[in-house]
Amino acid sequence: MTYTHLTREERYQIHALRRQNISPAVIAAQLNRSRSTITRELNRNAGAQGYKPARAHERARARQGARRNARQFNAQQWSQVHRYLRLELSPEQVSGRLRLEGVLTISHECIYQHIYDDKRKGGELIKHLRCQKVRRKRYGSGQERRGTLKDRLCIEQRPAIVDARSRMGDWEGDTVVGKGHQGVLVTLVERKSRYTLAQQLDSRHSAGVTEAVIALLRPHKHLCETITFDNGKEFAEHAFIAASLGAMCTSRIPTTHGSVGSTRTPMACCASTSPSAPTCAGSRSTKLTMRSTGSTTDPASASTTALPTRCSWAWRFVRYTEIRCTL
Repeated sequence: MTYTHLTREERYQIHALRRQNISPAVIAAQLNRSRSTITRELNRNAGAQGYKPARAHERARARQGARRNARQFNAQQWSQVHRYLRLELSPEQVSGRLRLEGVLTISHECIYQHIYDDKRKGGELIKHLRCQKVRRKRYGSGQERRGTLKDRLCIEQRPAIVDARSRMGDWEGDTVVGKGHQGVLVTLVERKSRYTLAQQLDSRHSAGVTEAVIALLRPHKHLCETITFDNGKEFAEHAFIAASLGAMCTSRIPTTHGSVGSTRTPMACCASTSPSAPTCAGSRSTKLTMRSTGSTTDPASASTTALPTRCSWAWRFVRYTEIRCTL
């Protein structure tokens, strides 16, 4: 609910109705206001001679003008904010640091507004923000702004037996992006055996991802009952994948992490934090497979085999998956 301050006209109406000994509750009903709003107005703005609407309005405006906001911080206080910003701290960190030191209480939103105002004046504070885009605060509508996957099936619609991991043939798919957003791995994990398939691509466009998923799973089509993806737009052609493999494709909500989520996390962290790990840029697409039991291409086979690749972070991923499946 949006709150609006009482206007001058409303205060004159309150004054006229009170002179007729009308109760605050009735006044509130006539003005479509809360009873507490009328009571608070009479208590705060009444003077020695009773409630005077003109004087009450002046007092209310004076209190609004006395509120602490960005325009009231002096140059010395802003210099403290600038000092931390130039140390590459985020506005949230600057706000928390100054509050912790007992120097200044200022919200991070106020700091953002100051930075954008400085940019309009030709300043350079904007260069110290980690995100150079113009920041716009969005208040949750609960709706996806990038569009949704057409005709997608929710994860709740897949058979209950999938959650039990009691059969072979239920897969989970996802994509892993390399350091600097260069290079992509399409990963598929069989839920029961943890048998993992991965293929390296140059981008995360749906056409390439769709082709990779079908190519990886076609040899295992006889063991392909369900495939669960996330809501990423790279899986926009999930219906075509389902028709090609004769499987049921479902989508999980972003906060639901399945087999792929736990499989890819160590590699993803390694790819993003290790300075020695090269990216996949310019590499050819290389299929990486991991077998948990045998030398054949069946997920139920018995030995551990993997094909190396020129992308070292992708190779670390496969090595991690091998170790994980031997535990």
